[in-house]
Amino acid sequence: MPDAFNVRLNTLENKLYQLIISRLDGDKVASKNYQEKIIELVKKGIGGFILFGGKKDEIKDFIGKIQSISEIPLFIASDIERGVGQQIKNALVFPCQMAMAAATNKNKPEDVSILRSAVKAIADEAKDVGINMPLIPVLDVNQNPDNPIICTRAFSDNPEDVAWFGSEYIKILETSGLISCAKHFPGHGDTAIDSHISLPVITKSRSDLMTTDIMPFFEAIKTGVSSIMVGHLSVPAIDSKPASLSRKIITDLLRNELGFDGLILSDALNMDALKDIENIPIECFNAGIDILLHPVDADNTVKKLLFALDENKISEEQIDEAVDRIVKIKARLQNFIMAEVDHKQHIKLSEHIIEMSISLVKHKAGLLPISDFNRVHAVLAGDKTLYESSLLRDYFRHITTTNENVIPPTPPLLKGGKGGLLKERGEMGLVEGSTEEFLDEIIVFAIFTSISAWKGKSGIDDEQSHQITELIRKAKISIVISFGSPYVLSRFKEADVLIAAYEATEQAQKAVIRCLTGEKDFKGKLPVILNIKP
Repeated sequence: MPDAFNVRLNTLENKLYQLIISRLDGDKVASKNYQEKIIELVKKGIGGFILFGGKKDEIKDFIGKIQSISEIPLFIASDIERGVGQQIKNALVFPCQMAMAAATNKNKPEDVSILRSAVKAIADEAKDVGINMPLIPVLDVNQNPDNPIICTRAFSDNPEDVAWFGSEYIKILETSGLISCAKHFPGHGDTAIDSHISLPVITKSRSDLMTTDIMPFFEAIKTGVSSIMVGHLSVPAIDSKPASLSRKIITDLLRNELGFDGLILSDALNMDALKDIENIPIECFNAGIDILLHPVDADNTVKKLLFALDENKISEEQIDEAVDRIVKIKARLQNFIMAEVDHKQHIKLSEHIIEMSISLVKHKAGLLPISDFNRVHAVLAGDKTLYESSLLRDYFRHITTTNENVIPPTPPLLKGGKGGLLKERGEMGLVEGSTEEFLDEIIVFAIFTSISAWKGKSGIDDEQSHQITELIRKAKISIVISFGSPYVLSRFKEADVLIAAYEATEQAQKAVIRCLTGEKDFKGKLPVILNIKP
């Protein structure tokens, strides 16, 4: 332990608080009472905070304030897989990891250079606000199309590609002075369950796990990743206990067999995957976890650990080993410098990668580019909160949405005739009508989906899928665009054109329009297998 930290960790309670990264609600930092609550944790010796939300300038000032108060540098962690703007208002959102992979041909030096510039931009923007522990990269190999929580957060369904991109991220984050974090060991990619809601079960053999899901983490260790997050996952081939509570997985496999000597974090302890388990902090700690991430109550967690010490359920020697690893990493943060960034340049870089990522999955010759948008009827579908304010409304004169509450008795059609669409009682939906007026029309289906915790799904429901399928069968030309999960496209193989964008951002929508009009070429390469004939 560095001498400078030795004096400051002079009580057992100080050491126990170092084991915890607590929640920091950025939207509350304007409140004096909330600030005092956070500062109280800092004075007790809290290890750090995981940041959610807030305004950029307020967050930057408050992080600076609590770092100046803390006697030992604080970990400021955050899930910024898509850049700081994923969490903080007035900050830039970068492409998701799957879009990064779609945009990058790793055999082209110019593509690799652009990727590295983007990761460096994410790193610099993190440093600009004081985030020193970005919880990236995601190294899950997304092999389940119905995965509700990983999906486009992953680079690919190919372990070699995941390992390559992950290593590129780690090298740049580490050389930028940040603490990189590979997640979610031993792999959250092959499940249809969100661990925020319940405990996913990974049914693979140990051999399959090692060659597929665990392989990218082994490469990350060789690359020099500073920390690894263990997921709340059931992996019966290795242990009956959840991975985040398993000594066989954390100590025997990750620490000893794979040779990882950095920090091991639990996934967030407020998640429902472990809701039926008692004494979770003690179970995690005995399994080999160094840092307890996002417990519901930091003070109560310390009380539980103190009680466990009195009961000889954990030892002070274990605590010292974990604290030693923590302060060894924190010694690197003593000279942490908030970076100056060129936001305008970063915006251009992000837009360029988005344009490079748009993937033409299937097409019939002669249908693209679209020369006359007046012939196009656009149907917006999927997540209403995403498509309600879609800028696609600025490009298509004829536009409607799916109606999730109605299953038409006959094939649904866009109502309104050649002059446009009717909007009745404030709702725009698919309604019955005559097929004849659409025989010469192009119908563009824009399907909006997103990945978020506690949501439980990543695609669209069967009702919307049925409506879209029926309309595809009646249309002369049908184009389906996925703004989000590319796996949605597998439902619509009969469409004439299938296009994968990987998120619902305005940048992605603009990029797709440029590709549809021929202003830009489709350059993206689909990073996952959909079994759709081009």
